[in-house]
Amino acid sequence: MKVNAQSLRKGNVVEMDGRLYVVLSAESFHPGKGTPTTQIDMRRISDGVKVSERWKTTEQVERAFLDERTYTYLYTNEEGITFMNKENYEQVIVPRDVIGDQIVYLQEEMDVKLSLYQDVPVAIELPPRVILEIVETEPTTKGQTASSSYKPAVLSNGVRTMVPPHISAGIKIVVQTEDGAYVERAEKGKM
Repeated sequence: MKVNAQSLRKGNVVEMDGRLYVVLSAESFHPGKGTPTTQIDMRRISDGVKVSERWKTTEQVERAFLDERTYTYLYTNEEGITFMNKENYEQVIVPRDVIGDQIVYLQEEMDVKLSLYQDVPVAIELPPRVILEIVETEPTTKGQTASSSYKPAVLSNGVRTMVPPHISAGIKIVVQTEDGAYVERAEKGKM
């Protein structure tokens, strides 16, 4: 299916020269003068080689048809990451490089969207936000306010992030899975 280059998003799969590539990032540029372009960083599915392409935003690109299904995370081992289809209990093992550095946000029984091409997993989409606990951070100083100053913190999955000064160790927070950024303090009912 042909689509405009500017409509490509992370996780989409495109076909070029008879090979499939998964989009890692897509950014459109609109200069004051000249033609608007879209910069696409991709990973070739067959061998994992990363490639960058720049197209005019109106240029047509062949997008591969993928089967997207919801799977539940079960466990990780040396073979890869195992997910289960809740409808038919079919299990699939996904190579670690498909998920990349977002692997740290996987949680028990988390539902994810797997994109499959001819029954081979090629891309994964995690929920946009997860709840994690702060395990280490600087102590709160009396008189500090929740201004624009942030302090470093270590989350229960080992990721470092920046949090407001009033957040202390033991508190659960909502974090974006895309970049690990602090969103808000988790509501008590959701813990």
